[in-house]
Amino acid sequence: MKEELRAINAVAIVNVMSIALYQRVSYDLSELITKRYSTSFSLAVRLLEKEQRKAIYALYGFVRVADEIVDTFHGYDKIFLLDKLTEDLHYAINKGISTNPVLQAFAETIRRYNIDMAHIEAFLKSMRADISKNDYATAGEMNEYIYGSADVVGLMCLQIFCDNNRELYDELKEPAARLGSAFQKVNFLRDLRTDMAELKRSYFPEIENDILTEDGRKKIEESIVEDFKEAHKGISGLPGRSRLAVLLAYTYYLKLLRKIQRTPSEQLMRQRIRIPDAAKYLIIVKVFFRYKLKIN
Repeated sequence: MKEELRAINAVAIVNVMSIALYQRVSYDLSELITKRYSTSFSLAVRLLEKEQRKAIYALYGFVRVADEIVDTFHGYDKIFLLDKLTEDLHYAINKGISTNPVLQAFAETIRRYNIDMAHIEAFLKSMRADISKNDYATAGEMNEYIYGSADVVGLMCLQIFCDNNRELYDELKEPAARLGSAFQKVNFLRDLRTDMAELKRSYFPEIENDILTEDGRKKIEESIVEDFKEAHKGISGLPGRSRLAVLLAYTYYLKLLRKIQRTPSEQLMRQRIRIPDAAKYLIIVKVFFRYKLKIN
């Protein structure tokens, strides 16, 4: 009997070790996806504490896979693939296991940080809109899309940063959502050519007949500046190194906006605006010193 118990315990230990290895590999894959798809975002994530860094990688891995389905999986059944991703995510959350490493890491992150499922559903709703909807005729339609595609991503990040401190989350959720809006609108301006020429999408109601007028552009940029202003109010309240990481992302996107503002509209329609790598690293140095000096 003792030999049988020892054998059972040995098998159990091996199973636990195997799952732990699979879990680590799942997080590693999400980290790889993040680094390959977004150097600027990766630079900010590296500034976080280890556990938060893992969680943000897991979140980005899931968001990126969903985004790739609707943006690049042309010629495939996007609706089926997105529905399957959703179904598999729910299974991973409920059962604690998935054969998809990205979902394995994200499901554990959801449980660890009590990520709000309403945020995930709102995100997936906006992803589904990208499959079937090409034009956003009103500010209300655009804002609903941005809430799901960006605001809730910011809110999920905030839940990770606050580490189940609900009071702190409630205090900072409005600035976090506004930062998501600012980032998304900047991305829309940066990616005008790709969105309109390749994906046939127009997110800004101010664009009419594929033309971005100066008045329309001014209105868009003013709304982004206001989003940044409101978002900045929450940065100083972020705990630990999350303040440094968010400050870096904030500074990078603000610089990107200023470069866009200096770019003629016709050039925006032809060229994707970017910040050179050397300038990105200079931003890191400047932000690090501001962080050390407690300057927001």
